[in-house]
Order: sequence, then C-alpha cells, then structure tokens
Amino acid sequence: MNERPAPRPATDPPPVVVVTGASAGIGRAIAREFAGHGWRVALLARGTDGLQGAAADVQRAGGEALVLPTDVADEAAVEAAAAAVEAQWGAIDVWVNDAMATIFSDALLIAPADFRRATDVTYLGCVWGTLAALRRMKPCDRGTIVQVGSALAYRSIPLQAPYCGAKAALRGFTDSLRSELSHAGSRVHLTMVQLSAFNTPQFEWGRTTLDKRPRPMGKIFQPELAARAVFWAATHRRRELWVGWPAVQAILGTRVMPGFLDRLLGARAVHGQHTDEPLPVPRPDNLWQPVPGDHGAHGRFDDSALEFSLQYWLTTHRRLLAAAAVALLALAGVVLAMW
Repeated sequence: MNERPAPRPATDPPPVVVVTGASAGIGRAIAREFAGHGWRVALLARGTDGLQGAAADVQRAGGEALVLPTDVADEAAVEAAAAAVEAQWGAIDVWVNDAMATIFSDALLIAPADFRRATDVTYLGCVWGTLAALRRMKPCDRGTIVQVGSALAYRSIPLQAPYCGAKAALRGFTDSLRSELSHAGSRVHLTMVQLSAFNTPQFEWGRTTLDKRPRPMGKIFQPELAARAVFWAATHRRRELWVGWPAVQAILGTRVMPGFLDRLLGARAVHGQHTDEPLPVPRPDNLWQPVPGDHGAHGRFDDSALEFSLQYWLTTHRRLLAAAAVALLALAGVVLAMW
C-alpha cells in the first residue's frame, strides 16, 4: 500500500498547515520547511517578536504566512485561531502540535502552579490543537495531525518530570483517538514524530531550579532535521516516525530492560543535562510569559549538533531498501544458478 497520499491537482490553491510553537526552535524550522514546499503556514505562539521573525522566514522561503498570537494552553484561543485560519484560507490540510514548555528540576522542587502550567502547554495544548483540527477535518474526511513527540514519551529521564509526563500522556491520547477514527472509518490521519535531543533555545529559557546551564543529553541534532521529519510524516501515512538513533535506543531499550535504564539514567542523566557553566544573570524563562526578542530555531550548540541522521534516512527509504534487497537476492539467485 502506498504511504503517500494522492497529490493535489495543480489548479488547487497551496495547501494549508497550522504550526503551534512556531516562533522558535523546532516549530520555527517546521514553518520554514513547509514554506519551502510552497505551503501556506499559519503560525501560532505567544511571542510576537518570534512570530514576526517566523513570518519573514516563511515569506523568504516562498510561502505565505498568517500570524496568530496564541497561548495553546487556552482552549478558546486555540479554537479561535483555527477559525481564523479557515476564514482566511479555507480548509486546514495539516495541523502540527509542537508547542511545549519544560522545567529542569527535581520534581519535589517544582511549584504546583508551574507543574500545572508545563502540563497545560505541553499536553493540553496538543489536546486542544488536535480537537480543533478534528472538528474541521473529520466532517471533510481528510487531513493530517502531526504530534511532535519525543523519545521521552517512552523513556522518561530525571529532571524533566512535567515534560516526560506530558509527552507520555500525549502518546496515550493519540492512540485513543486513532482507535476512535478507525471505528468511524475516518481517513483523517494521526501521526507522532518521536525525536532525539535537538539544538533549540529551550535550554536557554526553560525554567530551572539548577544552578548550572541546562543542555541536551547525549547526541544533539539540528532543528532542520526534525522539520524534515515532520514534513515527511505529514505527507506520508506512517503511524509513527522515530528520528535519530538515540530515540530508537531509548524506545527499544525501555521495552526490554526498563529497570536497568532506570538505574543508568539515575547515575548519568542528572549531570548529563547541565554544563559546568553557572546560570547567566538575569535569566528570564518562558513558562508563564514569552521571552522578548526573536530567538530563531537554533540554540547555543551549533558546534556539536548534527544535521544528518543515517537512521532517519533509512527509515524514510524503506521501500528503496526493500527493492534493493530484492534485487540483490535476485542477482544472487542468478549467480548461483550459473554455477
């Protein structure tokens, strides 16, 4: 069965994508990626500086931008943004839930209001976005919703309990909706992209109780790789897409040796999530309010972040690899028959 949906007729208007968390980080890179393929891109986030920068990126890449300042934790605001996209451009083809908030801290040190806020953004923000998209896609029996997930949806780590819990909850919510859509015979597609660690500004503005600067743990990739993966997931009917060997190792590892990973991460993942540099002063965070300024897609780890993942290339070229394997087997058969 072909994973790719049928192409749109050439006379149709450009397709429409909604991207939450579009002002910075992976969401910013996602917006550019879709724009580079000629899509119209609705940009949802709180920070107006970053949204204006994202709109300029979209236009430079050849797309059309619609800026919609939105706090995704507010269900009514998300619904209003979806209605505004429809009013401006018509049907929504793809909705990407990327907005997130994290806290680097021992769970016992997190204020209850902060814990709730991180959950409201990272989990419920995706729920409200998904439901707003489904209200529009399901009656038309078309459309794709992409959940930007993480290997941490399967394998939690210390110091990020709100984020890990939210991503795991999002995976459970998405699986439930898949079953509902299957029962209804709907052609609306839900997919989840499980990411490794990426070089984004979240490590500069995530709330923290640590006295050192946070950093991604393990191998780090550039946001553009995540953006390519999200676009691929949005245009192919793959149930789930894993990006980067670290994500594969974490997801599969927790299935076969979860207790060992509990102990390993307890020993390594606390120190692995911060540098020896003290926190800069002042250091505003974005948990309750956006940090002023346009922060772009990249964090401060450009020197060590990778732009390419062999694992990602292999998983998105399975048909090519299968065809090559069949050809090699056929050639081997011919050679053996000649002996």
